[in-house]
Amino acid sequence: MVSTHIGFPIETVAVFILLSVGALFIDLFMHRHDKPISLRSAALWSVFWVAIAFIFAGFLFVHHGAEVASLFITGYALEKVLSVDNLFVIMAIFSWFAVPDRYRHRVLYWGIIGAIVFRGIFVAIGTSLLMLGPWVEMVFAVVVGWTAVMMLKSGDNDDEIEDYSQHLAYRLVKRFFPIWPKLRGHAFILSQKEVKEELTKPENADVAIDRKKTGRAGKAAFYATPLLLCLAVVELSDVMFAFDSVPAIIAVSREPLIVYSAMMFAILGLRTLYFVLEALKKYLVHLEKAVIVLLFFIAIKLGLNASEHMFHHGYSISATTSLFVVLGVLAAGIIASLLFPQKEKAS
Repeated sequence: MVSTHIGFPIETVAVFILLSVGALFIDLFMHRHDKPISLRSAALWSVFWVAIAFIFAGFLFVHHGAEVASLFITGYALEKVLSVDNLFVIMAIFSWFAVPDRYRHRVLYWGIIGAIVFRGIFVAIGTSLLMLGPWVEMVFAVVVGWTAVMMLKSGDNDDEIEDYSQHLAYRLVKRFFPIWPKLRGHAFILSQKEVKEELTKPENADVAIDRKKTGRAGKAAFYATPLLLCLAVVELSDVMFAFDSVPAIIAVSREPLIVYSAMMFAILGLRTLYFVLEALKKYLVHLEKAVIVLLFFIAIKLGLNASEHMFHHGYSISATTSLFVVLGVLAAGIIASLLFPQKEKAS
């Protein structure tokens, strides 16, 4: 693991915040309406987010050198690739909750905001834990390796649809809010007045609300919509994903600013990447295998680095090698998908 230290120089932090927050507001402004996002639009916006990340990489190259820029690009590319599996899970969540295409960007937007906050917490904890000793890296290696094994074992169960009504996040929302079972625009929460208005509509005459959550008067100040339930499941799923991805990115560098900025720029582009993957999912059939290979690679990298500190065997994987492996495995997954497409199942 490279221990390059750049600290938190004010100009670097300022450029990072300016680029990320500025681009986030541009994206929010351009997608403020509830409209489905086409593949062409999603592809163009994905290029926009990649360009923003490389602008920051260029700044790092000029102000901190080629090694720091290389570490950032490696972490960025690794987070992008590892996010593929998480996006496939989100597709399944949207499908189960029957979220219309025009509302998915809104759920993803708030999901990404939550991911930014939790990643910051996890990066701070993860980089701090590494100071306790090399055995922490060995634990991280086991966590990442175990994730790869579990993904490999579950490869044949892709067609099984999880019942998200039993999901922890779903049950937590139901504990605190009564549920209004229908969508009302893009609202996550409805007031009592809005629910009353909905109940007066003929098409909602058969709607039943769980009175256990509304008190003796059968009323509550706020009601959760299916969109809030969906967002909660997405958020918690991303938190679980962070337990794997944060140690993987920390394997690239211990420098918190490099780790967090790489993850941040990768995450900010996930909303539009989602729509690209959703359209191309049936063609990129071997991309998840590339994710598994990368997780095994990161587990080996973490294990080598930890054992080097313990036993001084002299073996390690450089930042440049890591970058080539990440990009190479990603390219191999895409090329394999094009050369060996999945056969249509007989009906």
